[in-house]
Amino acid sequence: MSRATPHAPPVTPAPPPPPSAPPWAALAGYAATRVLGLLALTVAAAATGKDGWHRLSGRWDAVWYTRIAEHGYGYQVTLPDGAVHADLAFFPLFPALERAVSTVLPVDAATAGLLLSWAASLAAAWGMYAVGAHVAGPRAGVVLAVLWGVYPTAFVQSMAYTETLFTALAAWSVYAVLRGRWITAGLLCVLAGLTRPTAAALIAAIGITAVVTVVRERRLRAPVLLGTLLAPLGWLAYIVYVGVRQGSPTAYFDVQAAWGNSIDGGVALARFIAGLPWPAALGLCAALGLLAWLIVLCARQRQPLPLLVYTVAVVVVSLVGAAYFGSRPRLMMPAFGLLLPPAVALARLRTRTAVPVLAALALASAVYGAFTLLGSGPP
Repeated sequence: MSRATPHAPPVTPAPPPPPSAPPWAALAGYAATRVLGLLALTVAAAATGKDGWHRLSGRWDAVWYTRIAEHGYGYQVTLPDGAVHADLAFFPLFPALERAVSTVLPVDAATAGLLLSWAASLAAAWGMYAVGAHVAGPRAGVVLAVLWGVYPTAFVQSMAYTETLFTALAAWSVYAVLRGRWITAGLLCVLAGLTRPTAAALIAAIGITAVVTVVRERRLRAPVLLGTLLAPLGWLAYIVYVGVRQGSPTAYFDVQAAWGNSIDGGVALARFIAGLPWPAALGLCAALGLLAWLIVLCARQRQPLPLLVYTVAVVVVSLVGAAYFGSRPRLMMPAFGLLLPPAVALARLRTRTAVPVLAALALASAVYGAFTLLGSGPP
């Protein structure tokens, strides 16, 4: 008589892995948001009889970059109140690239700026995908790139401005640090430092991460040292150039102060809020509270140190200056780490739920962008 064999417990099939998402999905999703924005602008411009294309490449800061590309530095304008706005406030990499592209291709510098901005926006979306995929998985990386494309001031990403170029360089620099490629990170930071003053945030992220790495490993590796030393060179080079040109070590900061962009620790922001009607002040305080909550979520999400430091530093730099308040959402746009917590939350949803949410956000962003560009425009 055979001995009974105990039944094995039923095997529960493992849950399927979350769907992966390749980089092209992030690029396609991001590009769709920007195409929708351009379509909304085209329709609104036709309905109002305004020139939408001109507002992308021929107004506001884009005009200054084009002038630098065509004539070099040396232009300034004196306003009726006596304030002097000099083109030395604008960093050199973007107009230098405009000039190079307009030399190689049969386009003027303004059109070259648009082409550069659009190409850089795709590079930025890809870099954000790489960071998001590294931290939270490919699906979150795709959503992160798309969310950046529906940011409230995302219409600036379609303009001949430097936000897309800077964000692309910053995203890939952060990714390089995450992968331990310190020299690459430093070189990208050099280029970012020639693009926008906000590169100070990226320099801080690389420096702080390097210090923590050295303490943790109890040794200083040559790539860490070299990458950290390289990081501030682009930013410093332009500050020194302006200082030598103007004959004053503080010349760049004096130029920025003349534009109303001096650092005041947030005093101008506080005064702006205090001067608003109470409903508007309350709404603005709520928006700042939401911003603070997003930073808390980034910390609770345990974002990697270089990403977290970079994100927080960009926000701080954007809030402590005396610049016109309306420009601050645009100045904070490179802080893509703020979008990672909602990106992770949306990535957990089913595709048939997440896609309509992102589509609705894209439509709202496109309509708002068209309204703003054809109205007062970006500060």
